[in-house]
Formats: sequence, structure tokens, C-alpha cells
Amino acid sequence: MSGNHGSGHHSHPESSASVRARALESLLIEKGLTSSDVVDKVISVYEDDIGPRNGARVIARAWVDPAYKQRLLADASSAVEELGFGGALLAVVENTPMVHNMVVCTLCSCYPSQLIGLPPTWYKSFAYRSRAVIEPRAVLREFGLELPDDVEVRVWDSSSELRYMVLPERPAGTEHLSEDELVDLISRDSMIGVAKVQAPAAVG
Repeated sequence: MSGNHGSGHHSHPESSASVRARALESLLIEKGLTSSDVVDKVISVYEDDIGPRNGARVIARAWVDPAYKQRLLADASSAVEELGFGGALLAVVENTPMVHNMVVCTLCSCYPSQLIGLPPTWYKSFAYRSRAVIEPRAVLREFGLELPDDVEVRVWDSSSELRYMVLPERPAGTEHLSEDELVDLISRDSMIGVAKVQAPAAVG
């Protein structure tokens, strides 16, 4: 088990900015200036398109450029800045055939949102935050990811000071794909470590 449990976490009270944002949202909906559907659509764009696409571009670049991959693993914050993405201090951990990494924030929901979008509900849940550390294989199994017994599972505890992102394995059979085509294969969940990236033939 790896990580930095017990330090650097938010106590996670709702911020004044969050309270103001919710109040403004309620007022705009009440006045008929927007709707819950529009708000949900904006959130969906950030969750499914903007955030994960940024992280996916980082991963795809690492897959096609060995020198960039080395810089990413050595100093992730600087490497993502090369692609125009800033944010909190970041570490990237690499999945291999014998090592599988997954990310959790045991006390709240620290997460590299500038790269992989807003954290999903399950990432913020007490069940995931507590069980990912205690029984990671069981949690991964519930996500549909069964790992062989000889694969080491490492769990990384994100904090407000240091966020983690997984560099998933590039699937076999993707050698002919361009960097842009690889981006389309990479999911948010694979960068948290609860899924693997599937080759195109297995997608859908």
C-alpha cells in the first residue's frame, strides 16, 4: 500500500464559493433564466469531454513519445504544463503487466480535475474511499476488472498537496493508431485505475 494517508487533506466543508454558486444556480432557475437540464448539460461536458480529454492527451503523448513519458513519470506537473495543462502538484504512476495502480482520496475527493474532469460520485463516496485501501482487488472486481494474483496492486492516496493520475497500459494492437486516435480510447476510469484501456476491437 502506498500513499500519504493522514496528511494534507481537506476536511471538506462546503466552501463559501460553492454555497454562492448553488444559491446563484437556484436563483437563475427560479427566475426562468436557465434550467436544471442546462446546468446538467454543462456539468456533463466537463465530466465527459473537457476534463478526461486533457488527461487522455497526456496519456496518448506518453504512449507515442518515450522521452515525454520519462519526463511525465519523473516530474508530472512540468510535463503536463508542456501540453498547456496546469493545476495542482501532480504525480503519474505507470501500470505495467505486473503492477496495477489505482487512485483514491481517503478523506475527501482530491483529484486532478483539470486533467480528468469532475470526480464521479462513486469516487467521493465513503464506500470507495474506505474500501479501496482495505480491499482494492474486491473494489476493482466490482468495476469489472479482475486482476491475476501475481499482479501487484498499489493504491495511491491523493491529497490537496499532491494529486495522482494513472498512466494505463497501451493496449496491444494499437501500434497503427495516431496520437489523436489513441486519445479517443482513453477513459477517465482508466486514469483513476479502476479500468483498463481497451483496444478498438473490444470497444463497444
